Amino acid sequence: MCGRFAVASSPSLLAERLGVDEVRIDDAEPDYNVAPRAQVMIVRQREDRRILSRVRWGLVPSWAKDPKMGDRMINARAEQVADKPAFRTAFTKRRCLVPADGFYEWQVVAPPSTPKGRPKKQPVFVHRRDGEPMAFAGLWEVWKVPDEFTDVPDGVDEGWLRSCAIVTTRPNDLLAPVHDRMPVLLPESAWSRWLDPGEADADALTALLVPAADDLLELWPVSTAVNSADNNGPELVQPVSR
Repeated sequence: MCGRFAVASSPSLLAERLGVDEVRIDDAEPDYNVAPRAQVMIVRQREDRRILSRVRWGLVPSWAKDPKMGDRMINARAEQVADKPAFRTAFTKRRCLVPADGFYEWQVVAPPSTPKGRPKKQPVFVHRRDGEPMAFAGLWEVWKVPDEFTDVPDGVDEGWLRSCAIVTTRPNDLLAPVHDRMPVLLPESAWSRWLDPGEADADALTALLVPAADDLLELWPVSTAVNSADNNGPELVQPVSR
């Protein structure tokens, strides 16, 4: 899965790297511990223009009764996006890129010390070897806030909540010892097809949802401070000794 990631690159840099035509957000501070429910940057396409904007992380389907459903929808499994009701419409009509400078995973390094205990896990930071931003495959949705709804979530714009999920796939050889899933990192050659709302070939789209090349990424252990979403700062991505 992908439950935390880091975005240190500025919106202007991401717009340049991702071929964005229109930026709909102000400048943003680096976020080294992006957690579910956060307002995250996405790139989506409208007609022939790529737009960089913010949406809530945790996809809320249009038919959901409550936005809390999005808490269970931060990731979308590549094997299910074409058929699962929560993701099916977004996969057909609303695909996006989610920019990041890296993501975190937690590797089990010791079994539980007691029968009811939890295994010891070491967080690791995964990023591109060349230091460039990465583009996760994402899906986005819109949810109309009911008139009678009182607990309005952050990010609602004129009665609409836009949200997203990150698509995950099986791990590559680098990530396999760490976790059984990884986010889909789309290469630049796949961006146009993935973003095109007129692309209707489900088989061609799902064929893009594969693990990243083994030599694209590197990882290292980082501080357990990243375990708390309250912690943020560049020290979270610095390597530590195991």
